Amino acid sequence: MAVKLYAAALLFDMDGTLVDSNAAVERAWAYWARRHNLDLPELLHYSHGRPTLATMNYFGERFAPGTDWTAEADEMQRMEQEDIGGTEAIAGARDILGRIDPARWAVVTSAPRELAETRIQSAGLPLPRLLVPADEITYGKPHPEGYLKAAHELGFTPADCLVFEDTPPGIEAGLNAGMQVIGLLTTVTGDRLRTGHLIRDYLDLRLGETSEGFELEIISR
Repeated sequence: MAVKLYAAALLFDMDGTLVDSNAAVERAWAYWARRHNLDLPELLHYSHGRPTLATMNYFGERFAPGTDWTAEADEMQRMEQEDIGGTEAIAGARDILGRIDPARWAVVTSAPRELAETRIQSAGLPLPRLLVPADEITYGKPHPEGYLKAAHELGFTPADCLVFEDTPPGIEAGLNAGMQVIGLLTTVTGDRLRTGHLIRDYLDLRLGETSEGFELEIISR
């Protein structure tokens, strides 16, 4: 049976949710793992969906407690800014974004603004009217600050918003904000995503408009 959800506004993560940038992300973390002799699978397991500096702080406490990793986080951002190989839109994302009112959607990402804009444009997607990047909030995912800020600036209550996410920290951020969440199976397996609503990509979704926003139907194909 198809599942139907209703929302006044749609909030999207970026990496793995609108843009397939996993190859570039993993190349950057592979460089940092080699540099500090870290286990790459463990690093990626933790890092997906989190701000770069938060991941560096977490792993850095193991071998260099108290180190300021800001310079290395900035270096990684520059690497990622120049590495857009393989970056493309998640299937169906271009169609979805092209059909919805710019005043009713936003992007909330763990990437800094410059990198987010580069990846969105490299994937051939429209830049959102409202972008909430990691470098313009105090607390990154899984904290709900980014999603709550987006809802407030769009002019909707959290309960009226529906979040699209692909990682555990992102799912948690959306739920902590009091929002409905749809998980995309683009980065991790479904058993790691704490939501009952899962899609492979936007081709699993039928979008309709109502007088108050959107009707979304999750379909099987």
